[in-house]
Amino acid sequence: MGRNLDPVCKLCRREGMKLFLKGTKCDTKCTLDRRQGVLPGMHGYRRPKLSEYAVRLREKQKLKRFYGVFERQFRRYFALATRSPANTGEVLLAIMERRLDNIVHRLGWASSRPAARQLVSHGHVQVNGKHCNIPSMLLKQGDVIAVKSRPRSLQYVKLALAESPPPLPEYLEMTATEPPQARVTRVPTRGDVDSRIAEVREQLIIELTNR
Repeated sequence: MGRNLDPVCKLCRREGMKLFLKGTKCDTKCTLDRRQGVLPGMHGYRRPKLSEYAVRLREKQKLKRFYGVFERQFRRYFALATRSPANTGEVLLAIMERRLDNIVHRLGWASSRPAARQLVSHGHVQVNGKHCNIPSMLLKQGDVIAVKSRPRSLQYVKLALAESPPPLPEYLEMTATEPPQARVTRVPTRGDVDSRIAEVREQLIIELTNR
C-alpha cells in the first residue's frame, strides 16, 4: 500500500484548505491558520493567476488528498463512475465515501483518514465477520463493519471515540457498542459527502479527467 511521506501541512497550504490529515490537531495546531495564503516553497508568497487547467487540477488534487487516494486508484474509481447511468461526478464522490478507511473514520473509530487506514491495514477491523486489512475496499449496502474484540483493537477505537467523534452520516447506523459495530444502510449520495469537502466542484474534475 502506497503512502505519502511528505509533510501533510504543506498539502493543506497548497490546496488552500484544511484536509484534516492530522485529525483533531488540525483544529488547534494548524499551519494553514498561521500562514494563510502562503503556498509551500521558496516562492510561496507569490500568487500566480491560475489557468483553467490549473483550477481544474486543484479541485482534483483536493479530492484525492482529502480521501488519501493516488492517481492510479482515482483513475479506477473514475472509470467505475463513468459506467454508471447516474451523474458521473456524484457517483465518483459516492465511491470515495464507500471506501472502508473513510467509513471507519466517519464512524469515529479513528481521528483521521490516515489513522483509519492504519487501523484497517493493521487488522483491527472486520467486514461481515471476516478479517479485512484492505483500506480501499468499497463497501455496499448491508455490509457490517466491526472492531475486533481484542484489547488492543478496542483501546485504539475507544481513544478515538473519547476525543470528539464526527456526526454519524445517514447511510450508517451503529448496531452494537461492545465491541463497536455498524452497518451500511444504503449507498451514500452527494448529500452524504463529508461537509469539509462538500464544496468541491466535481464537474471541473470530470472535465479535467475526460481530456
